[in-house]
Amino acid sequence: MTPVLRRLLTGRLGGALLLLAVALPAAAQQDEGDEVDIVLSRGQRAKVRLAFPAAARPPVPPPEAERAIDELEATLRNDLELSGIFDVAGPAELSAARITGERDRDFEQYRALGNEVVLLAEVELDGDKLVLEGMVHDLASKSFILGKSYTATFDLARTVAHTFSDEVVLYFSGRRGIALTAIAFTSNRDDPTGLNKELYLMDYDGFDQRRISGHQSLTLAPDWAPDGEDLAYVSFYQGPASIYRVERATGAKREVLVDDVMSASPSFSPDGSRVALARSVDGNVEIFTVGRDGGSLQRLTNSGGIDMNPAWSPDGRQIAFTSSRSGSPQIYLMDVDGSNVRRVTLQGGYNDGAAWHPDGTRFTYSKRTRDGSRFDVAVLDLGTLEEAVLTQGPGSHEHPGYSPDGSFIVFESSRAGGRQIFVINEDGGNLRQLTNRGSNFAPSWSPYLE
Repeated sequence: MTPVLRRLLTGRLGGALLLLAVALPAAAQQDEGDEVDIVLSRGQRAKVRLAFPAAARPPVPPPEAERAIDELEATLRNDLELSGIFDVAGPAELSAARITGERDRDFEQYRALGNEVVLLAEVELDGDKLVLEGMVHDLASKSFILGKSYTATFDLARTVAHTFSDEVVLYFSGRRGIALTAIAFTSNRDDPTGLNKELYLMDYDGFDQRRISGHQSLTLAPDWAPDGEDLAYVSFYQGPASIYRVERATGAKREVLVDDVMSASPSFSPDGSRVALARSVDGNVEIFTVGRDGGSLQRLTNSGGIDMNPAWSPDGRQIAFTSSRSGSPQIYLMDVDGSNVRRVTLQGGYNDGAAWHPDGTRFTYSKRTRDGSRFDVAVLDLGTLEEAVLTQGPGSHEHPGYSPDGSFIVFESSRAGGRQIFVINEDGGNLRQLTNRGSNFAPSWSPYLE
């Protein structure tokens, strides 16, 4: 039998956060035959039916603690639902169960309501901190699956919930959860004129939207560094459109490529050492790369058309970009030295803005409708060159990008009035709106953040 394993992780995310991840004791471990096997395939997931009764909590917690407990529990439920892996039955759905406190009998009650696993959460107070004990059990075998304990200050209730939900997702799917990731975007919400845009961040679920630039100018096209520490972006605040970097943790700004020549649409290389971009050359626009600190500028394209919106492939070997060289904007691939250029979008008169799936087998992009009135989000399979259109009217849907696990696509849309940020599953289902203030543009999903 495997011995008891304990890991103690400490860190700071805006306050004190202590994570105690407790592996199941040897006596409670499952036999191989009791393991819960979840088979996931692209575009189709067998959801796990998970019972999540109300968390146990102190009888009369102080108001501040009660608010934090409510936030923790609501966030955890939301994370599990949004993962796409679970069909969560909460207290309302479980109200028919006659709970006695006797584990085996209660588990039978949950199972009789169609559930396969149960998540039991208990929140206690340790001074000015919350202590979450979360355990998952298989209802058929009544065996213990997963247990974690977390201690954190009240302001980190959402972080605790995100951390635990990511652990549950990892166990059942074999892939990391994305609840601790973020989305960058630009917005005019804080400019009275509506003309200037600034750079913003929000949690993956749309919470905690906050501004991280103050240029009082046009700020556009954020792109995450692969380590999640920096973002490259475009701003006009010193004159022509130029490329800058901002540190996520400190907000410190750095110049990447600032001169009298227009530069736009930055894309970090997978190792973070270089940035691909579009740059004006003698009245035309071509693709270049530059070091992350502005050195070693290298030109890659030389065509009669406008070449824009480069996107580095996950393996670092190719760059996708949009070009009008064939007469209308289409998406092309080239090797990172500019050789081996080939067109890959073969249907439609206007295709733009490729964003790679993390596994490099496909990308999402904006596709103009036949009547030219709007754009839809599409996905191109690079093996077959077959495309799938994921959205439909009303409104125009543009600037799509993948989540770091490849399960979701974020994009901007005019379907709700103005421009707002939405998320859908990669199969086109479960549309969710994330923003509702001002007009919001060009979302970029972060890598996994430590």
